[in-house]
Amino acid sequence: PCPACGSPATRETDTFDTFVDSSWYFLRFCSPNATAPFDPAAANHWMQVDQYIGGVEHAILHLLYARFFTRALHHTGQLATPEPFAGLFTQGMVTHESYKLPNGAWVSPTDIEKSADGTARHRTTHETITVGRGEKMSKSKLNTVDPGAIIDTYGADTARWFVLSDNPPDRDIEWTEAGVTGAFRFTGRVWRLAAALATPPEPGSANTGDDLRRVMHRTIAAVTEALDTFAFNVAVARLYEFTNALAEAERAGAPHAVRREAILTLARLIAPMAPHLAEEVQHLIDPAAPLVAVQPWPEADPAMLAVMQVTVAVQVNGKKRGTIDLPPGANDDTAFAAAATEPNVARLLDGKRIVKRIHVPDRIVNIVVAG
Repeated sequence: PCPACGSPATRETDTFDTFVDSSWYFLRFCSPNATAPFDPAAANHWMQVDQYIGGVEHAILHLLYARFFTRALHHTGQLATPEPFAGLFTQGMVTHESYKLPNGAWVSPTDIEKSADGTARHRTTHETITVGRGEKMSKSKLNTVDPGAIIDTYGADTARWFVLSDNPPDRDIEWTEAGVTGAFRFTGRVWRLAAALATPPEPGSANTGDDLRRVMHRTIAAVTEALDTFAFNVAVARLYEFTNALAEAERAGAPHAVRREAILTLARLIAPMAPHLAEEVQHLIDPAAPLVAVQPWPEADPAMLAVMQVTVAVQVNGKKRGTIDLPPGANDDTAFAAAATEPNVARLLDGKRIVKRIHVPDRIVNIVVAG
């Protein structure tokens, strides 16, 4: 009964701050059907969490409390591990310009129109807008971008590709329309390359496609390493390079089968960032194949990772005058002989006395001449 009036009462049990609940929720996830708050045997089987990813604001608001609870439960013998999370990755924020009317009121990006000279005005009232710096998207400042509108215009893959491509994920990224349209153009380019391979193969050519195969396997190795270390922007950069190589191979007449293998590999490599595009590309090229999502991750062939040649700068009296391609680790005689045949270098050496020759393997050749 209520101690004040004596009438029937219900005890209030929801008295803890929400951070108390969020400080041990992962233990409940290990045993969601337990009658107790959590089953220690199940928690000890699943814990620790391998990787925690969150914003910087979680450093105190969640992580500190989660560590305290876990250590307390470990100290009282209810949990084997003293630490809840084995790895931590703190992600950056998505930022956007902010906009203000002369009266100080915030304005949404959808209500802004910019002229050719960069002047911003309100779309309806035509009042001049003060454009602020890029800062964390905030409902109070109205500088948010509706994901639904982005997806309706460009597709979800484009939005993901842009966010992952622009900056390392531990840094802030500024949302810009130019960046989104650039990502959208890339998805179109991948689709065009795939569409060109959906037709029967063209007659053979002298091009063996080995150069494209080497680029493909180096890309597999580089993207795998980048994803494992959360360097998503590096992975995207390597995939841009691979796409360029595929387009160049098309122009050079590389065999249809090699380019087909390359585009299917590209589909599997972009799948973590652009899954819809990946599935559509594969279905276009090989409709009978299983979904990219259930296929194993590509593996690089170590034999294809070996560098066949390196580009070495050639200097005359310390100034770069050309480049030469050499086998890795080429000796001095090979390097100097190749440098002397480079047309621009040969012209500068003609009739001159060579005073000194310097060779830094795989990096540079410098020839010092007198007169």
